[in-house]
Amino acid sequence: MLPSSAALLTRCHHPLVRDLAWLVLAPDLITTPCQGRPTRKALGLEDDHFLATFLAELDKAPQALERRVGNTNHGRMGHYHERIWQFLLDAAPGTRLLAHNLRIHEGKRTLGELDLIYRLRDDPMPIHLEVAIKYYLGLPEGPGEPSGQARWIGPGGVDSLATKREHLHRHQLRLTEREETRVTLQRHLHPRDLGPLPELVIRPQLAMPGVLFYPWQQNLPPPREATTGHLQGQWLRWSDWQAFRQRLPRETRGAWLAKPHWLALPREDAFIALEKLEARLEHHFADPASPVQVALAQGRGKRMRLFLVADDWPRQIPLPPVADGIWYEKSTSDGQSRQESAKKRK
Repeated sequence: MLPSSAALLTRCHHPLVRDLAWLVLAPDLITTPCQGRPTRKALGLEDDHFLATFLAELDKAPQALERRVGNTNHGRMGHYHERIWQFLLDAAPGTRLLAHNLRIHEGKRTLGELDLIYRLRDDPMPIHLEVAIKYYLGLPEGPGEPSGQARWIGPGGVDSLATKREHLHRHQLRLTEREETRVTLQRHLHPRDLGPLPELVIRPQLAMPGVLFYPWQQNLPPPREATTGHLQGQWLRWSDWQAFRQRLPRETRGAWLAKPHWLALPREDAFIALEKLEARLEHHFADPASPVQVALAQGRGKRMRLFLVADDWPRQIPLPPVADGIWYEKSTSDGQSRQESAKKRK
């Protein structure tokens, strides 16, 4: 995150405003051939002082943001993340939201859905922004090479950085290449939205903020395409907690992070004594349990993210997508994978 991010977040009190500020400031996880997210300059929020004023006014009057987020405040993180983007593109001085969750059809068949369509204030050309917020844990052993994106999987083991990137770039971001998309946009958007355009050209963009969690006391390189400044955390098994805790400063406190509030870390008053957090973790891991994300405050503003997982994690590993013409067999529970065949994609 940018150097001014900590100070800007400290000034924000409302949790939704803090998450919006985090979204503006957080880097993406990966850099791909597709154009990246709208910059602060494009949003009209490049100046730190202006951004601080924008956030302060929103903090005083968050009602419009609350209405936009609605019940996703207690729902799926993906929907919550999308709603914050919707508000940001509509409220930022440099952009204007034109449409969101726009379904594209071919006859009676649904081809897909465009997350966000927006334009710059001084440019009528529509931009398609696909958004995804992801938290991946890196496997020291697993499918592919150590730097492969398939080594980075979600806490539930349902998807990986490799499968997400493949889906976004082979399907979601290519929807704008289809004639059905151009026809849908021309029907959906009013002439005042687009202005006089000689030809409708839709630029695709991708925003994928989040955190990559590296295994504790095990070496693993960043995945291919990882941005230089991507946000990082650590993950460890519950059986390693005591050894990990012994290395923490005495004044360390902790906070249990619950979805969908995995974006901005909580304010200082949300952190509790480590003993209280540990008691809750012991109760959670007494039975087969899902991974838990916590934040640790170690004094002087130092914060870290941590994922704690059960000792039998991961219970499943996603199949890597087809890459370089090779199909891979389903990974075993201990992270090993075997090549099934070397069939070339036709």
